[in-house]
Amino acid sequence: MGGGSSKILDPEEVAEISAETGFFRRQDFLLIPELAINPLGDRIINEFFKGGEELNFREFMQKVARFRKPNSSGVTEYNNREAKLRFLFGMYDLDVDNRISRSELLSVLQMMVGASVTMEQINRIGERTMAEADVDGDGYITYDEFKAAVESVDIENKMSIHFLD
Repeated sequence: MGGGSSKILDPEEVAEISAETGFFRRQDFLLIPELAINPLGDRIINEFFKGGEELNFREFMQKVARFRKPNSSGVTEYNNREAKLRFLFGMYDLDVDNRISRSELLSVLQMMVGASVTMEQINRIGERTMAEADVDGDGYITYDEFKAAVESVDIENKMSIHFLD
């Protein structure tokens, strides 16, 4: 993975590892302490398991690759800005209709801040966010509007986990 001790696995080794580890199931992810205590843990898990209840090894690695920081090992289709933005957009698009409603935004905001912020404050944040991001004023934030709203945010680094490089 970019370091001198990294080893490229051949297809047989990947198949062997996959067979040994089996499929990753949704309930397995619920047992990961960091996800269990994360207020967005369920949303993260849902994004990992779009389309089913199990992931094979390849699918798991592709999902995890989204969190890899683009660096000397390069940018891939999984860790580029677009992939990270799509993943992040999906965290807010609770009903998977390719747009974020005010209620979806408020739900995710409430998940993130919990009881530390009043509902009135969450509503104000939601109203401000909708006013700024919903360019066409239709009451929804589309992916393009979302992308424009976070244009200046360093998503590539902020949405990254340091892997051994």
